[in-house]
Amino acid sequence: MKNRTWAFLAGGLLVALLLAGVVSNYASSHPDGLDSSLLKGCTVDADDNIVGGRCPAQQARDHELGDSPFADYGVRGVENSFVSTGLSGVLGVLVTFAIGAGGFWLLRRRGTAQPAGHTPAAGITPATGEAPATDDAAADDGRHRAGTAG
Repeated sequence: MKNRTWAFLAGGLLVALLLAGVVSNYASSHPDGLDSSLLKGCTVDADDNIVGGRCPAQQARDHELGDSPFADYGVRGVENSFVSTGLSGVLGVLVTFAIGAGGFWLLRRRGTAQPAGHTPAAGITPATGEAPATDDAAADDGRHRAGTAG
């Protein structure tokens, strides 16, 4: 790859790491639209606990992966919430980048591979098996026809 491509990828990765590691800590802690809509019809206290009414949020259950190492946008075992959130974001970016880079690497290898023992002959195009037409050959052919027409 060219140096310019490497610089672009490194810059993009650096920006993503900065956003995930630092800026993610300043995201709103208030419920998003889905959480808010699920609470319609219920009354909640200051700690967002349902104290009355009927709403879809009352049917909520813990997720099967709720005890995983990266549950709730943090890393389990890290006591500082700022560091925990930032670290989970950085690890998520790195894992996503590694999976994407690996996928592109595999596609690139698959696209350039030639069958074993296959070497196209010089001057023959692999798609048609014919020699490509050149401007000189086409011009010579046109002059030849023009000279024999008269």
